[in-house]
Amino acid sequence: MIENTTFIVPLRIESTDRLRNVIVSTCYILDNTDAKVIIQEVDTASTFGATALPQIQECVGDKANRLKHVFEESKDQIFHRTRILNDMTMMAETPVVVNYDCDILLPLESYQQAEERILDGTYDVVYPYGDGDWQYQIFADDELVSNFINADYDLSELKKKSRVYDAKYGFCQFFNREKYIEGGLENEHFIAYGYEDNERWYRFNTMGYNVGRLDAHVYHLEHARTANSWFSNPYIDKNKNLYEKINGMNREELKEYYSNLDYVKLRTR
Repeated sequence: MIENTTFIVPLRIESTDRLRNVIVSTCYILDNTDAKVIIQEVDTASTFGATALPQIQECVGDKANRLKHVFEESKDQIFHRTRILNDMTMMAETPVVVNYDCDILLPLESYQQAEERILDGTYDVVYPYGDGDWQYQIFADDELVSNFINADYDLSELKKKSRVYDAKYGFCQFFNREKYIEGGLENEHFIAYGYEDNERWYRFNTMGYNVGRLDAHVYHLEHARTANSWFSNPYIDKNKNLYEKINGMNREELKEYYSNLDYVKLRTR
């Protein structure tokens, strides 16, 4: 299942729950699909390589060969998520790439349907969850996660400690890789948390790409929040101002703006 897709996962492990979440989500993908996974970790030291990777290899065996872990040493406290996603998009070799948060899971049929709708040309971008009350917030602990894995990844196990919440733009998106690059990739002027998800939705719709949704749930494994994942981000006001500027552009203005960005020129030359 879904052998033409690469999941690209930007990573900094800032809490024990995020460590657990990336282990669970990576095992889930590798054990239940034929997709490739790239995880680019940016931090002072590789927590993923030291702690998560051995557990994933034990869990899925040879399937871990489809996982590529890239470690970038950095002392920067701010996690430049958009730049890291673009790095991985350029590394990927499959026709479909998935901008994928390390804390989420989807029903298996959602992965399949999203890939199919990209490959058959129905959509250029797929949001594999509905708009509205389509999120299960999962308040996981070690016991719940163990029960989930031991029950052959039965998502109903996770619902035992959950609540229904709003879903809109984040979590993950399936892209036709060529269209993703053509449309400007992730805007690297958005730093850390905030407004990049809103901008992405606006841009790809306004520029005329075929953007679709699935009427399905996304399961979000909750985690501690830092400046890299909350409104305490010191760049939040700059991000907001940039989004408001872009949100006022029409199709032609967006094409002109993105064609002149240095990171786009560098990555597409």
